[in-house]
Amino acid sequence: MPSDPISYTLVAPNAGYRLDMSTQELRSNLQSQNDEVKLETLRAIIVSTLNGEPHASLLMPIIQYVLPSKDKNIKKMLQFYWEVCPKFDAEGKLKQEMILVCNAIRNDLQHPNEYIRGSTLRFLQKIKEPEILEPLVPSVRQCLDHRHSYVRKNAVMAIWCIYHAHEYLISDAPELIESFLVAESDATCKRNALMMLVHTDMPRAVEYVMNNITQVPVMDELMQMAVIELIRMDAKRDSEHMSDYIQILSELLTTSSHAVKYEAAVTLAGLADNVLAVKAIASALIELTVQESDNNVKLIVLDRLNALRLRHEHVLDPLVIDLLRVLSSSDMDVRKKVLDMALDMISVRTVEEVVLVLRKELTKMSQTQESSNLSYRHLLIKSLHSCAVRFSEVAGDVMLELMNFLSDSVSTSAVDVIAFVREVVERFPDMRNDILVKLIQSFPDFRNGKVYRGAMWIVGDYATTIANVNDAMQQIRKVIGEIPILASEEQYMEQPESSQSDDSAPTMKHSTATRVRADGTYATESAFTADTTSDKPQASRSKPPLRSLILFGDFYTASVLAVTLVKLVLRFMSLSSDEGAKNMLRAEAMLIMTSILRVGQSKYVATQIDEDSKERIMTCLQILGRATWSEQDAHEFARVFLDESREAYAMMLQHEHQRASKITEIKQHAPIQQPHEQLSFRQLGGTGSFEDEVDYEAELNRATGMSAVSKDDFISKLQRVVQLTGLSDPVYAEAYVDVHQFDIMLDVLVVNQTDETFQNLSIELATLGDLKLVERPSPCTIAPYSFQSIKATIKVSSTETGVIFGNIVYERASVGSKHSLDSSYVVLNDIHIDIMDYISPSYVSETQFRSMWTGFEWENKVNVKTDISDVREYLNHILKATNMACLTPEASLAGDCGFLSANLSAASLFGEDALANVSIERLDNGSIQGHVRIRSKTQGIALSLGDKLSMAQKSSA
Repeated sequence: MPSDPISYTLVAPNAGYRLDMSTQELRSNLQSQNDEVKLETLRAIIVSTLNGEPHASLLMPIIQYVLPSKDKNIKKMLQFYWEVCPKFDAEGKLKQEMILVCNAIRNDLQHPNEYIRGSTLRFLQKIKEPEILEPLVPSVRQCLDHRHSYVRKNAVMAIWCIYHAHEYLISDAPELIESFLVAESDATCKRNALMMLVHTDMPRAVEYVMNNITQVPVMDELMQMAVIELIRMDAKRDSEHMSDYIQILSELLTTSSHAVKYEAAVTLAGLADNVLAVKAIASALIELTVQESDNNVKLIVLDRLNALRLRHEHVLDPLVIDLLRVLSSSDMDVRKKVLDMALDMISVRTVEEVVLVLRKELTKMSQTQESSNLSYRHLLIKSLHSCAVRFSEVAGDVMLELMNFLSDSVSTSAVDVIAFVREVVERFPDMRNDILVKLIQSFPDFRNGKVYRGAMWIVGDYATTIANVNDAMQQIRKVIGEIPILASEEQYMEQPESSQSDDSAPTMKHSTATRVRADGTYATESAFTADTTSDKPQASRSKPPLRSLILFGDFYTASVLAVTLVKLVLRFMSLSSDEGAKNMLRAEAMLIMTSILRVGQSKYVATQIDEDSKERIMTCLQILGRATWSEQDAHEFARVFLDESREAYAMMLQHEHQRASKITEIKQHAPIQQPHEQLSFRQLGGTGSFEDEVDYEAELNRATGMSAVSKDDFISKLQRVVQLTGLSDPVYAEAYVDVHQFDIMLDVLVVNQTDETFQNLSIELATLGDLKLVERPSPCTIAPYSFQSIKATIKVSSTETGVIFGNIVYERASVGSKHSLDSSYVVLNDIHIDIMDYISPSYVSETQFRSMWTGFEWENKVNVKTDISDVREYLNHILKATNMACLTPEASLAGDCGFLSANLSAASLFGEDALANVSIERLDNGSIQGHVRIRSKTQGIALSLGDKLSMAQKSSA
């Protein structure tokens, strides 16, 4: 019988050759004296054969006119043709012409040219017909003794394929290859021979390795890889040589080949569980990561190392210093993965050394301003902060080191550091005084408005002594400058221009940015830097930093200053008994706030003061301006300003700590698999078995999705069926839309609803958006009242709403004529691709959210229009419709309030981030009004999410 259809290795596009030539034209070209014509004609015949037109009558002309050619390109093309041509007749017997082909192949196997011999042997590896292989076996065996290694290594592979497909043709193949392996000297030939024995006769392969166990460490790299493969396969059968295998793999960990070292480490990880072996494996993987130059390889090895660390908990913790050597890599992904692993491996014994290494790296990176180094510096600062929070032994030195970066105005380092300082001050009361002293002394060095706001909040809430209050007020006077601000600015402007010019004063460079507050409103943030290299005379004198921010329009920082002054006054009044000092401090604070209000409404500022900041400063001014304070008023003011803000911050830290602990607990405790659940046989060994490390077949199945259990049942599949045509159309069509990662599979069912035969029926599809039709459906013929399933594949390249449209074109017999055909078509209904298949919730920190929100270019504002009357219910409805995660803590959303502001985040399958801010309020009539702002880096996802949100509101109405 003919052999089963197989997939051929030859793939050629239909370009460059004529495929419309008749059989007679092809025959004529094959008789040409020009080898180029023969070659192109033979290539066209091969492509036609692959396309379903075998040209069986041309087999003899090819044997007669092409086979005798001496041209090597034609010989190679002939091998491709012998692979795909029909070799059997209608009765399933081998064609008589193939005897001539076998004779030609035998001549090539005995050819004096080693290239022709080796190429022919490679061709035989693809032939599965025993009638063709049987007369060629003696010639293949003779090639094992050829002088050239190219012929011998292909002869081994040919014998392997023949023995695997038809063992009876060469039954003594294992003995033959064993003898060949003992006498062979070429590394590639020995590797092929050993691999054949591994897959055909394992005892012989094991015996060879045991006889040469002392030579394995000095063998060629290919042979060492073959030995590792043998160990991997034999170890699954509980081999008696397990101790020898562990010894071999341990010796291979020190080899110079990176590939051998990696494979040996991975294989040994599945064989040995003792502490010494695990540490040796980890050391080898770390050394491999340091020496390897390819960043992709580094990431793969680090993933293996992390899996080993998770499997053997705390065993690898002492190697954290060695792991930090990988930070010498310049790739940010590698550095991030190393730091994440190192933070999990830190213990009390190693934290000081780790902090020392990170501080050295931070000092090295602080000397450059490149964007990549700035990102790395930001990562180092976060890592040091994590060490400080977890280990109080190093918190003091770490925070004092990090506070040197508070004057940085170029990157977000200063903003992160001030947030870290605030957290450490709350968590470690014993360190507050030292940190406060250094923070207050650093006030003149700050250049960023957000740093000033964080620092003033810390000082206002944690300055609990009279000395701290006095030092804070002294530094505030220094950074605010001469008071009142408006009078001093007017006096300065009235001075002659010559007295204003000062060549030695630094140039003040100012930058502003719009930031989003926690409640969804916006505020202007300012920062400035000093440039002392300018040679131009300055038009204005050098101003104190906080005064410059106020004049540049940063009144959000000015309002925080007002609240801080109130806190300092209240704290001083509760601590001091000197009435004169109390009144003096109170009056000075009121003067500063009044001065800010007046200058904010003058012409000397870049922008006028906003209403929110003005109202906040006025409230603070009215509190301090009350003529008399009763004991009850003082207690109420102290509770609001001195206690509640700290309690709210402590509650927020507690919530973040609980969420982080919950995530860590989920990662550490894998879900337990119940005994009654269905298991495949490969998984019966448990999570700690050798198969988890070395069963590459299982890994391949997981990668291709073969082992994943489908989440869709029959009902959910029916929900994905889209009707494309009407029930009264001659052709009824419906499509099942299956989204598989980056591909969309369309399975279109076409039904002929008439008593006529539709010929050349094809579905012509087109797309809108970032969709690309990969596979066009092929035409078909449908009988009366019959149906046909047609498949099409569409590639998705970004997250945005896409549309698939098209029509069905077919031919039917003309009215009154059975031989002529008329073309007809049916327009298909549009298929809208749901972006929710590509979006999943993501969780980012508040700092990351604000940074991304500011950096994203596209914003889509959707007005709220719904019949839902509860703000929390509306938020939950939005979260479900958009598949986004709520970043606002549950504690902030608790309680019955008519206002709600929440931040949302999601990530797409393509690595795109989408952010949203919900700001709504409930009116007196019970309705909800407000808006949802959606921001993303690309326009498509912002518009698509906005459309999805609008549709969700309509569905809730």
